[in-house]
Amino acid sequence: MDIIATYGPTLLILAIVFGVFMTWGIGANDVANALGTSVGSGAITVRTAIIVAAIFEFAGAALAGGNVTATIRKGIIDPSQIADRPEILVFGMLAALLAAGCWLALASTKGWPVSTTHSIVGAIVGFAVAGIGVDAVNWGKISQIVASWVVSPALGGGIAFMLMMSIQHLIMNADKPFKAAVKWAPMYIFLVGFVISLVTLFKGLKHLKIELGVGESFVVAAIIGVIVALIGKWAVNRVQFDEAEDKKSHIASVERVFAPMIIFTACAMAFAHGSNDVANGVGPLAAVYGLIQSGGEVTQKLDMPIWILALGGAGIVLGLTTYGYRVMRTIGTKITSLTPTSGFCATVAAAITVVLASRTAMPVSTTHIAVGAVMGVGLARGFAALDIRVIGKIVVSWVVTLPAGGILAALFFFMLKGIFTP
Repeated sequence: MDIIATYGPTLLILAIVFGVFMTWGIGANDVANALGTSVGSGAITVRTAIIVAAIFEFAGAALAGGNVTATIRKGIIDPSQIADRPEILVFGMLAALLAAGCWLALASTKGWPVSTTHSIVGAIVGFAVAGIGVDAVNWGKISQIVASWVVSPALGGGIAFMLMMSIQHLIMNADKPFKAAVKWAPMYIFLVGFVISLVTLFKGLKHLKIELGVGESFVVAAIIGVIVALIGKWAVNRVQFDEAEDKKSHIASVERVFAPMIIFTACAMAFAHGSNDVANGVGPLAAVYGLIQSGGEVTQKLDMPIWILALGGAGIVLGLTTYGYRVMRTIGTKITSLTPTSGFCATVAAAITVVLASRTAMPVSTTHIAVGAVMGVGLARGFAALDIRVIGKIVVSWVVTLPAGGILAALFFFMLKGIFTP
């Protein structure tokens, strides 16, 4: 208690600095999940993607980031063993933020799309083992995370593959692809509105005091989907095209139909991502803030101040504008070549997977899902369409993330403990 009373303001300043550093890493690395496919397909430029993501990521983080957060992310560790030593938890959260931020900075400079969730989880585990003990860690949860390295990309890839095959069958292989696109586009647009609404309703509106049941969420999402589909149908019907043109011209026009659809999907995914993943950076910050405010009382839940959410949103935007393009380039162009139709399928598949995961409590990573979805649409064109060398590097970076975060956090924990403990 004495350490928190003596160094409280200093520790809070460090938490803010490290928290912004961590959310900078989220912006530099994780935002590519929402925008990488849009850039890679040629639907928008990198500059436009950065502007769009900055607006929607910040809005999602600040407006719908959640008003209550667990101080210990996702039940990874049990803090009851250090109830009489709250300074250990403070040092641990600071170490976790700094460690995860450092790993994300390294991964972003290399263009590796790693999981920010797994980065912070690995860091918290590293601190817990070093500062509390091995038995303080919920190893069952860790084993689920390891399993998600296979489940996440497989699920996202499978859904993306099926969506891509449906577009090829219903539209691209039709005698008149553009006419088929006009017929089927409203169905795909409805799917976008429905799924993206579910993502937001399931994951990001607690802060706005909007909490709907599963049935209510489906009804609201279906209504939004119908409205979006009607708007989309009106927009598609306005596209002028001479059906006497050759099939190659038809397919080019089909891609033009899907281009605005992928942009809309990316905007909504950016909002949902900001509302959900900002917690990876500001959760530990909120834990430190709560401990200092309560004078060292270790609690599992606390109110999330709006200034912390806004700070997290600002950090995400900063990271996005400085290094975000590197990971966008990896997801959008290096795994496989993308078009607006394949980019659309990958983005919607990622959104569907996020919805499934959020309702089944699977500890999946949006990064792994996005990479798997891009692989899925590439596989629809044949195995040769994938760059196996790039995929291999990405998988290695996933495996390294948990231990890298843990080792760094343990080192930083001992360093902070040595500085502030008499």
